[in-house]
Amino acid sequence: MAYEDSGLLDNLFEGQERRTVSEIPAKMVLFEHLAEHLTAAEVQDMLLPFAFEEALCRDIGAGLLPPCLHIWSHPGGVALGLRDSRLPHAAEGMAGLERAGYRAAVRHSGGAAVPLDTGVVNVSLILPKAPGKLDFHDDFRLLASLIAEAAAVSHPQAAARIRAGEITGSYCPGDFDLAIGGRKFCGIAQRRQSGAYFVHAFVVVSGSGRERGELIRGFYRTASGGDESLDYPRVRPETIAALGELGGPDAAAVYAAGIRQAAARRGVQLTPAGRLRQESGYDLQYSDPRVLETAAMLRQRYAR
Repeated sequence: MAYEDSGLLDNLFEGQERRTVSEIPAKMVLFEHLAEHLTAAEVQDMLLPFAFEEALCRDIGAGLLPPCLHIWSHPGGVALGLRDSRLPHAAEGMAGLERAGYRAAVRHSGGAAVPLDTGVVNVSLILPKAPGKLDFHDDFRLLASLIAEAAAVSHPQAAARIRAGEITGSYCPGDFDLAIGGRKFCGIAQRRQSGAYFVHAFVVVSGSGRERGELIRGFYRTASGGDESLDYPRVRPETIAALGELGGPDAAAVYAAGIRQAAARRGVQLTPAGRLRQESGYDLQYSDPRVLETAAMLRQRYAR
């Protein structure tokens, strides 16, 4: 379904070349795994959400289910990018995070280190890949606009100030960072398979952005061994903020509801995973053997 709020869209991409935004599918399956509903076993393995989306992606590519929207959070950890894991003292940096009470793991999607906690809402669009599709920037713009519209559901004035563009000094910097007043609260990455792909955003909703920035800066300080010649983000904690600190929604549940409402306002028919299970028999859980096997594979393949 086409995005209709041209005013919010113009503000979001202010100063950028006018480009297309993908249309969101008219029918999607909704999967939700917010931290407060996870089991003790699910809390222990922070790779489960990534493995779950990997399995979803394969099934969508095989035509087993429609496009999906996945909203999730994790109570505490740091997800590293592949290049982070190649820093000379990455293992020492990860051990330091573990000692401080943060689980650490290497994810397979693009980007660099990001914190995961109950105040960070992760939003993924898992979509079939159209034949010949090469430019995924329009999908980045689609998710960026959905993220902004979700904030506008409860806090329209703050949402009108959201801008897209790389924030120098932030962790996991990229062209589609989302910020208010130059302080980043959201980053976007992607992962491709042969028949499908997902576009993923982390949205810092509540808590302290500066404290998260300090955490990631500390990891890089250790993992790099202080070698300034290495390629890693030079994090300045003051460039990070939570939406709640920027005048936006300040609760994960409120923001997750905003994502659902933003999709519905675009005319998307969201089918809850439970209803899909009743209607078609398709059932994928974090505890599914395929998800557990994929998590184990990711851990083995990308472990340092």
